[in-house]
Amino acid sequence: MPRNNIPADHRIARLCRSLYEGLRDHVYAEAAAQGFPDLRPAHSAVLRHIDSAGSRVVQLAERAGMTKQSMAYLTDSLTKLGYVAIGPDPEDRRAKRVALTTRGRGAVALLERLSWDAEAKISARLSPARLAALRADLGEALEAIREI
Repeated sequence: MPRNNIPADHRIARLCRSLYEGLRDHVYAEAAAQGFPDLRPAHSAVLRHIDSAGSRVVQLAERAGMTKQSMAYLTDSLTKLGYVAIGPDPEDRRAKRVALTTRGRGAVALLERLSWDAEAKISARLSPARLAALRADLGEALEAIREI
């Protein structure tokens, strides 16, 4: 039901989610077309949060806001696909460290470039002033949500 004459599909949360999903779907479709057809959006939970020197599964899970078991599932999947390697953690022999392989580093670089390219397409539709205002407004909205 609309509130304040705002249709449900124009609520901020829905617009932000739709924008994110549209960007995500575009980026992963382009990545598939450019040689990474086995990457899935779920893999971004690993790829976005992994340190250049590698990370422990528990660190990745905390950063992504998911369970250690779910993160282990994703890292195992990416290991089988050749994007990450799992080895001993040099700081703690009991722990395992997940590190990007050469293929993984290439995928991360491509995903980042595709994300920036998609953002450039949005920028082309908005004036520099509108884009700056959008960024500022979204930042303010994020701060407001964090204060709730």
